[in-house]
Amino acid sequence: MTILRIGLCVLLAGSVLAIGGVEPWAQSPIEIAAALLLVLWAVLVASKKEARLYWNPLNWPLVGFLGIALAQLVLHLTPYAFLTRTQLLRLAAYFIVFFLLTQAFRTRGELGKLAWFLIVFCFLVSVLAIIQYFTSSREIYWSEALKSDGEPFGPYVNRNHFAGFVELTLPLGLALMAFRGVHREQLPLAVLLTVVPASALILSGSRGGIIGFVFELGVLVLLVLARRSTAWKTRRVVAASAIALVALAMAAWVGADRAIARLSSLKSPEVTLARRISMARGAAHIFLDHPIIGCGTGALVDVFPAYETAYDGKLVDHVHNDYLETLAETGLLGGLSGALFLGLLYRRALETFLAEQGHFSRALHAGAIVAVSGILLHSLVDFNLRIPSNMLLFLVQAALATAPALPSNSTSARKRPSEGLARSS
Repeated sequence: MTILRIGLCVLLAGSVLAIGGVEPWAQSPIEIAAALLLVLWAVLVASKKEARLYWNPLNWPLVGFLGIALAQLVLHLTPYAFLTRTQLLRLAAYFIVFFLLTQAFRTRGELGKLAWFLIVFCFLVSVLAIIQYFTSSREIYWSEALKSDGEPFGPYVNRNHFAGFVELTLPLGLALMAFRGVHREQLPLAVLLTVVPASALILSGSRGGIIGFVFELGVLVLLVLARRSTAWKTRRVVAASAIALVALAMAAWVGADRAIARLSSLKSPEVTLARRISMARGAAHIFLDHPIIGCGTGALVDVFPAYETAYDGKLVDHVHNDYLETLAETGLLGGLSGALFLGLLYRRALETFLAEQGHFSRALHAGAIVAVSGILLHSLVDFNLRIPSNMLLFLVQAALATAPALPSNSTSARKRPSEGLARSS
């Protein structure tokens, strides 16, 4: 399975570096790669005499979204079949990646490599973003061909989506330090790998991202307080606070005027508060007119003009609220699937976090819980989960949050195959 694990990591990294996977030229390779990795997994399983299929209960809500999109196409319940078909392919790729993550990463060693890959990758992308911020104006990779009219940051067209990327990857490093998931000699490296991304997030000036990061720190503190003695809790809370202060100091040193200016103003150069409210109302009206199965998966951009209440000459492809957009496009059926996904996710994640396990395993679960919590809060004011790379990273964290609780001895962990994702509930 080593080649499968490498393939999944390459897919995740490629989706981020390909400007978040938002362009058609980036989306198709993601879908093709996911299909090829599924074929590779099938070949690897077929070559083994005793192969096991690990089924995560979170697969069921994902299948539900696939079924809704398929029904909309078959029953002609979407006004723009091409958009729904395109989104169906994207949802299929998401499901495949999540399914394969469950199959490929099971042991302490495998999960450890995935965690460090995400931490190091977050650091490298953040370094790229900081350098690009000071050396390029509205260009991605210093290329005129990738020049944006908005406010790009790093490999993302929108700085808010870069902030979402950091929210989804940074908490793993923080949790490893907070829960003693790294050796003492690794602490300086872990601090460096987390402080730089935190500084990049602040430098991006994303209000939703900064608020989401502060919320993540709060969730991490709550998880720390749920474990160990009072003295241990105090030391870990102080350590987490010190890391946050170092990140703030570094951001101030490299230049945080932009972030301060945005936080002190209610105006946004991209979407005003009034415009966000009008889009939310439009999405709510679409849901009320299509309450059961929605207006069509991926078809909001086609339907929304009829519900426009504050036209500003710009095309609305997303309403800056992942929850309302899901309800508008998939109705109550999609809302129930989403609620089931989140309910199963948090129930299993918290059960696993509180179970007896090694320091690394607990840190892994804590970091994943913090990451999904932060991005879910940010999704109230943005559409990070509509960005392919960030959605894939969200599913990675969901897989980590519901992974088996593993003891310190990885050999012992392999003797307990019935735990975690091995069987559906």
